[in-house]
Amino acid sequence: MGNSYENECRRSLAEEQAKSLAGTNNWEHVDRERVHQDWDVLYREITAFLDGGSLPGDQKIQELVRRHFDIVSRFYTPSREAYVGMSLFYAEDEAMRAFHDSYHPGMVEFLGAAIRVFAEQGSGFAPSAGAEASA
Repeated sequence: MGNSYENECRRSLAEEQAKSLAGTNNWEHVDRERVHQDWDVLYREITAFLDGGSLPGDQKIQELVRRHFDIVSRFYTPSREAYVGMSLFYAEDEAMRAFHDSYHPGMVEFLGAAIRVFAEQGSGFAPSAGAEASA
């Protein structure tokens, strides 16, 4: 993944989240306690597969990433680029890395790779800001 694509993903994440936060009174519609419970269950499931030697592109892992995407979509539906941007944020933000890696030392890298596969192959994404600008 090239640097310019990663920068586009970071930008998309920042722009889409800012727009969503502004339009929803800081995501007041989201049951954050439920979201965190659901992520906890999901990350524990991913950890079991990670320990079992699963690969990011495996069908079962992609089903789990679909659940991750569905949880994210409770806040707003991201574009492919913003979703990849979220995986970069998990890796680059110290607190997010520590949180995710508390489940498994390789969680951030594994989840990031699985999110990239999902972004390439999955569906249900919002149009990217770049697509809207060129439309």
